[in-house]
Amino acid sequence: MRFSARRIKRTRTGAFEIRIPPEEREVLRGLPAQMRDALALGKNDPAVARLNPSACLDDEEVDAEFHRLMDDDLNAGRLEALEQFEQTVDAPRLDEEQALAWMRAINDLRLLLGTRLDVTEDLADRRVPPDDPRVGAFALYDYLSLLTQELVEALDT
Repeated sequence: MRFSARRIKRTRTGAFEIRIPPEEREVLRGLPAQMRDALALGKNDPAVARLNPSACLDDEEVDAEFHRLMDDDLNAGRLEALEQFEQTVDAPRLDEEQALAWMRAINDLRLLLGTRLDVTEDLADRRVPPDDPRVGAFALYDYLSLLTQELVEALDT
């Protein structure tokens, strides 16, 4: 039998097996509250603004109208995904709807954190010395990126 180090894997039945150790689940349990706090700050927080980017960069009026019409719906979807994520964070298996909610919640958390850390595509920018106060946040960003990738790949199989 071949061992797979993947944390998230689609089974033959179509369910998603979640192999996340308890200490990692503990970290994940604390993240939805942080997202809710950020969303409460609204678009005045640059990290939240990143979640709902501009639709029209060359016309402020059109962009403002887009945000007026869409931001509440987009954030409601985020909150729904967070709620599903919270309800299933300790589950050993997910159905497809729950896996999609996990993907959205985890990716939104990753984007929020990445914006706050000013993450770029350059991996060298994420190499910080062990005594840098951001080292834990960068490790969390990389972990959330890994989970997002595994969810995408599992959903694609």
